[in-house]
Amino acid sequence: MSEDNENTLNEEETEKQLLAAMSEQMKLLDYVAKAGKPLPSGEQIAAREAVIEALKTVSDPEIMINVWDMGLIYNIEIKDNGDVFIDMTVTAPTCPVAGILPGQAAEAVAAVKGVGSVEVKLVWEPAWTFERMSDDAKMMFEMF
Repeated sequence: MSEDNENTLNEEETEKQLLAAMSEQMKLLDYVAKAGKPLPSGEQIAAREAVIEALKTVSDPEIMINVWDMGLIYNIEIKDNGDVFIDMTVTAPTCPVAGILPGQAAEAVAAVKGVGSVEVKLVWEPAWTFERMSDDAKMMFEMF
């Protein structure tokens, strides 16, 4: 095999690997976890603080700091019917728990009295940074 043919094969293999990696990245970009069910009409809607307390029960298993204090929750929207929509991120696209934490967050929030259906969408903008962490989380993180 000539050197030119070998280089072409290496480039083709590299391109295949990059496309495969991009495809996996796109799967993460579109990830949405759902839990709960619609609230019966007339039931009192949960307070934002109750939703936040539920999110504080979900921790990143690698560092044992909850998703709220880690600064992974970007937005919480509670609708008039009790449905909750949350935008959250993880520390990096390659985070091994990227497919687990949103589901755990959705289940935790769905268990709150006054919450209907829950949707947790994994987002990447803006990128997560250490500055998003609470002061308590930063102190805990320094212990590791």
